Amino acid sequence: MFDFFKKKDDNKPEESNQPQEKKNIFSLTFESLKKTIEKTSQSIVGNVVSSIENEEEFDEFVLDDMEELLIKADLGVGTAADIVDKLRKQNDKKPSHVREYLQNEFSQILNSAGDNTLKYKDNELNLYFVVGVNGAGKTTLIGKLANRFKQQGKKVLVAAGDTFRAAAEEQLDIWSKRAGADIVRNDGADPASVVFDAIKKAKNENYDVVLIDTAGRLQNKFNLMQELSKIKSVIDKNAPETLRESILVLDANTGQNGLSQAKVFTECVNLTAVALTKLDGSAKGGIIIAIAKEMNLPVKLIGVGEQMDDLKDFDAADFVKALFA
Repeated sequence: MFDFFKKKDDNKPEESNQPQEKKNIFSLTFESLKKTIEKTSQSIVGNVVSSIENEEEFDEFVLDDMEELLIKADLGVGTAADIVDKLRKQNDKKPSHVREYLQNEFSQILNSAGDNTLKYKDNELNLYFVVGVNGAGKTTLIGKLANRFKQQGKKVLVAAGDTFRAAAEEQLDIWSKRAGADIVRNDGADPASVVFDAIKKAKNENYDVVLIDTAGRLQNKFNLMQELSKIKSVIDKNAPETLRESILVLDANTGQNGLSQAKVFTECVNLTAVALTKLDGSAKGGIIIAIAKEMNLPVKLIGVGEQMDDLKDFDAADFVKALFA
């Protein structure tokens, strides 16, 4: 009620439409995001927009060129075709509108894929099932995610589910120690049994978070699917209510190959999110839009460097603004 007597502050700055600087250490400032996706921005906006916007009309030659440029920018064949086909039906659009058109399309695609916030419930066990091909950065991501949760005061347990690659378990052990997290490992054991032991330990000892590493061998898809299905069955049987996210880890530099990886892992696991590693310096970040469009999966985490704190939250609105800034 005392607000009535407060004087109006005439010196209060007006609200700005510019993206606000992030205060959360797990979020990128807008300027840092712009720098991170500089090459991706050049690939999409620099090449596509600059090649199209000075044309007089959207004739078939111009539309075909635009589709080809979008494909080269790693948006994927299906996504590029859909964007151009939609444009083909809009007679009021001119090439000079291409920047605004693409910005709106990208925003709609990313928003339709779902919320970019990593799911977490306080005062409960939270389980994260991490999948991806070998070399995509799964182990590093798990270490950085463990570090994030530890910094938030959570009790964290890592399950070394890639038991057939000794180097993977050893590397995960090192990352876990760096993060201050505990680990369950049993070299050479059945991955599903390691996950079972981790869930049992987490429940008995009141952990907040379990991070599950998995194998990523695409050479034999049958074995991979069988192994991941067994792990998923263990989770469903022993702690189904705790599974917060099934996260696919993709290396940003794989570009459109990431789409084929996403399709394989979708057959194995009910994916809920994507973590894109090595985004800093990559020109292939357009895969974010392709995955959102064709797989209906939101990117929730991005890797932007080598340091422990270089795993950041993905903000779709800021990503699109930074692309076109």
